[in-house]
Amino acid sequence: MSNDLETIESLNELLKGEYMAIDSFNNFISRIEDKNVKDCFKEIQKQHRENIEKLASYIQDIGGQPDENIGMKGKMGKMMLNIDLGSKADTAEIIEKAIEGETKGINMAEKILRGNLDDKSRDIAGEILQKDRKSIEKLKSLI
Repeated sequence: MSNDLETIESLNELLKGEYMAIDSFNNFISRIEDKNVKDCFKEIQKQHRENIEKLASYIQDIGGQPDENIGMKGKMGKMMLNIDLGSKADTAEIIEKAIEGETKGINMAEKILRGNLDDKSRDIAGEILQKDRKSIEKLKSLI
């Protein structure tokens, strides 16, 4: 497999994670009543949308096609999240689930960063990783 194909595949994995994050935050936001918490979640979701834009654009720039769906793993994760939260999750539980999800995203991004990426891809993945770490700090401050 050529480096470009490997890079595109890795970046598409990161892209799927960003779509999963947006999907999860849609779920969280719909369940939260507290305006401050909801605003914080919307801000984090906006950051994930910006990450998608940057990733998708770069994937196209290097000759790839962005994979714009969450895949089977994402669908299963969505189903499990709904089961975990149930119908009466409180704000603290939702914040904990959001932290858990952001942490999984960071772990995935770190794994991708250890892969065979060109410098620009590594910079983009690293930037997303930093933003996700800041998002966790914002979420922790809500507890």
